[in-house]
Amino acid sequence: MPVALICTQADLEPDLGHTLLWRAGMERHVATRLEDARMMAVAARPDIVIVDRELPRSDRLVAALREDPSTRGLSIVVAARGDFDPAEVDLLEAGANAILRLPAGPEWDQRLPRLMDVPVRRDARFTVHFDVDAALGAGDPAAALAINLSMSGMLLESPIPLSVGDEIQLRFQIPESEAQVQAIARVVRLAGPGQYGVEFHRVERDASDRLRAFVAGASEAEPAAS
Repeated sequence: MPVALICTQADLEPDLGHTLLWRAGMERHVATRLEDARMMAVAARPDIVIVDRELPRSDRLVAALREDPSTRGLSIVVAARGDFDPAEVDLLEAGANAILRLPAGPEWDQRLPRLMDVPVRRDARFTVHFDVDAALGAGDPAAALAINLSMSGMLLESPIPLSVGDEIQLRFQIPESEAQVQAIARVVRLAGPGQYGVEFHRVERDASDRLRAFVAGASEAEPAAS
């Protein structure tokens, strides 16, 4: 049975009750304080953690879950009411996988299944060339180092600073293969000094099978967050 941990001091059922989080077969736990959320994240072993943006110290909760080896691989979604708030950048940089708006629209049920299925990542170090402005694609591409690779993205070590939300155009050769891949990706979190989690948005049609074949070599490995 899938398990969801919902971290909030508000009643979110009116906003989320029509999503898969409230469907039969979903086990839900609610935590109203940072300390309780950390303990329940270990004890309940949730498939997904929903963090209310308005929860006091929500950014510290996300950072704490990412720092603890036993909860580092959890998929974390921030539920945010209304328009963009600058605090959301801090939440993404702390390690949140996604920001989804309240009240919940169709995008919740589109994104949640993928977020609950944390992709397997394969450790691999290889050079990636990228343009920071994917729309322009102008100038000489920068060279970076990929540290791991999954079907949905990679952990990138860049010599130039990037920001959460940056869209980049990637070009790289899959390790153990001569296959070249081009993809449009977005920076979704700051993973460490000079390290960024990036999520693929568009990948060449024939590249998906090549990526899948490479990542399959890590099918026995423990999933890790980008």
